Amino acid sequence: MKNGIGVIESWDGEHPIADDYRIAYHRDHINAMKAAIFEDGAQVIGYLGWGLIDILSSQGDMRKRYGVVYVNRENHDLKDLRRVPKKSYAWLKQVFRSNGEAM
Repeated sequence: MKNGIGVIESWDGEHPIADDYRIAYHRDHINAMKAAIFEDGAQVIGYLGWGLIDILSSQGDMRKRYGVVYVNRENHDLKDLRRVPKKSYAWLKQVFRSNGEAM
């Protein structure tokens, strides 16, 4: 199962990005996936967030970001391309390590 949420985000160069909306989005989808498995018997082999690091959208736009890791660049400015974990990174890592128990 794969999905993702694209949101226009920017980084101030100092503070972590607190993307609680992305955490809520993935939490809701993982809970629905768990219900499909345990209540309906669906055969699910995994969960994949679309673009775990920020990638270009299909229109070649960097403003809309999908990842749990921010890439420090803009459409016409590569900046330093630094990778910065968002709040959702730590949350998703914990969920994966616990096989969905720690949500």
